[in-house]
Amino acid sequence: MDRPRRAHGGGLTDAVDLAHPLVGELLARTAFPRPGSAVTCAVSGGADSLALLALAVAAGCAATAVHVDHGLRPGSAAEGDVVADAARRLGASCHREQVTVADGPNLEARARAARYAVLPAGALTGHTADDRAETVLLHLIRGAGPTGAIGIARSPERPLLDLRRADTEALCAALALDPVHDPSNDDPRFRRNRVRHELLPLLASIGERDPVPVLVRQADLFADVDAALAAAAASLDPTDAAALAAAPVAVAGVAVRAWLVAAGVGDGYGIDGAAVARVLAVARGEQVATEVVGGWRVARSRGVLSVTAPGSWQDARP
Repeated sequence: MDRPRRAHGGGLTDAVDLAHPLVGELLARTAFPRPGSAVTCAVSGGADSLALLALAVAAGCAATAVHVDHGLRPGSAAEGDVVADAARRLGASCHREQVTVADGPNLEARARAARYAVLPAGALTGHTADDRAETVLLHLIRGAGPTGAIGIARSPERPLLDLRRADTEALCAALALDPVHDPSNDDPRFRRNRVRHELLPLLASIGERDPVPVLVRQADLFADVDAALAAAAASLDPTDAAALAAAPVAVAGVAVRAWLVAAGVGDGYGIDGAAVARVLAVARGEQVATEVVGGWRVARSRGVLSVTAPGSWQDARP
């Protein structure tokens, strides 16, 4: 007969045994804050997020799991039960949020925006090296520059970026945590799934090696490049057409993108290399104005660039 297991810092329960050797092995490759820190973990119920919660507790953090139900499929509320049970077994707190996201175009982006709107600032996510590699490829497909080639930037909110998806799955198996399988992760209408299930395996076949570590190393190199370009661009006024035209293209491009993001253009999405190039063409005097993305427009007047929101510039035309 199985004996009851002792909770991590608690009493005799059906708690997860965090003394498993794999816990320490993976924890050494993570970046959690110091023991005793209060952290919120975004937990969908998948292997990555369950591993995030387990490792946060193992790191000595006071962890709270937050599950966001998007209501996109029947039975989604039951996934919150999986998260609540895992949190109980791990000795963590749990909180649930409900959002409404209608099916349709840009579903992933809209669901992400709704999710982050209810998560507290600084919430930890379970992004792994595999997620980062997929994001690098997605951004390159869209024509992103050095910033986009970073994929998912390293930050305190992403402590699992040096783990692989296979690691999180193995940890859940070792700790008897039963992850939720999200059927949308198999839906080919989402470009990320095609990158995951088609493009990455093809790259592995062509290169005869696992492409994920290669893409992650490249992403880290681009992060260094981006930091250097950002430092150079910080002294550049992106509204000064002459200054932009005279600056190195790479530096000017970073200044333009930062300016557009700060202005709220496209909520930070869709500002690809082609859009930045069009703005630089306006700065050089090759054209008077250009649409950037989603109806946002950049125009030059008397050597000064300005950006206007969708609708406002059309309404201003005679």
